[in-house]
Amino acid sequence: MNELSDEQLMARVINKDMAAYKTLYERYKRSVLGLSYKILQDQAAAEEVMQETFWRIWHNAASFDTQRGSFPNWMFGIARNLSIDIVRRGQKIKMQALPDMHHDHLESSPHYEADHNVADAALSLMRHEQVHAAMITLPDEQRDVVEWIYFQGKTRRQIAQEQDIPFGTINTRAKLALDKLKRALQAQGFED
Repeated sequence: MNELSDEQLMARVINKDMAAYKTLYERYKRSVLGLSYKILQDQAAAEEVMQETFWRIWHNAASFDTQRGSFPNWMFGIARNLSIDIVRRGQKIKMQALPDMHHDHLESSPHYEADHNVADAALSLMRHEQVHAAMITLPDEQRDVVEWIYFQGKTRRQIAQEQDIPFGTINTRAKLALDKLKRALQAQGFED
């Protein structure tokens, strides 16, 4: 099972393949725990989020859509949203039992220390995909200006000269693009 991609495993999880589910769990449990811990700064709450995340993966497997993003992005989105909900409400989540994986003990070390590199990588991947999805929604002229400024490091004056576009037009396109990106990212729960 370990040689299968996340998407291949999810196709099996949809059909309630416990071995595929267990492979995903083993592959990502520490990453989900690390991400949750980074947000919550509470080991017990992070473990609850990890368990709830995998419960939702099992019970909502059919809602995973490869057209909308990668499995890690979907999974980390679930964990992130659960964690943020706890922070906002100051509450613990109601625990759901994970499906029985043939009575294997699903242990979480009581002395767990978050692997911040894994959590940072998970957050970075999720944010990258959110920004990419938001960028695709921009009109070409606005997307070009954002790419020139933020990904190529050009100034607005350089862009105006190189592209033979009035400086005011570049400013307007940049402002409109950033406003649209901000709204799109906020709608996805992106807070930075």
